[in-house]
Amino acid sequence: MPEIARSGSCLCGGVRFHVTGEPTRVGLCHCKDCRKTSGSVFHAYAVWPLHAFETTGMTTTYGARSFCPTCGSRVPFIGDDEVEVTIGSLDVAPTEGLVPSYELWIGRRESWLPAVPAARQFEHDRVAGDSTADE
Repeated sequence: MPEIARSGSCLCGGVRFHVTGEPTRVGLCHCKDCRKTSGSVFHAYAVWPLHAFETTGMTTTYGARSFCPTCGSRVPFIGDDEVEVTIGSLDVAPTEGLVPSYELWIGRRESWLPAVPAARQFEHDRVAGDSTADE
């Protein structure tokens, strides 16, 4: 069976990326930073190991957020050993199989937005060293 490959881009297409395989985790975040940078009431993302990621184009970073300098779209944030991809930046929607397994900063979740069924709920960030937090 071939390995799953997904592609995505910024709005203008100046930044393109590809990820292969399954992500190590998928989550939602309701924190102030994610709300502000996404312009939405939460940020949906998936995390892949760095070796599963390829990108082209120029990006700019502010804090821990990367974006396209032309259109301003959020693009994957590249860390030391993993990459965070905003699910909405993927080319194909709906995003088959990318179901959040956890939610962060749930105290900031809108009252009209239900919790994701079966997802771990964290008052703030994931607990470091908690192996179930990476599921």
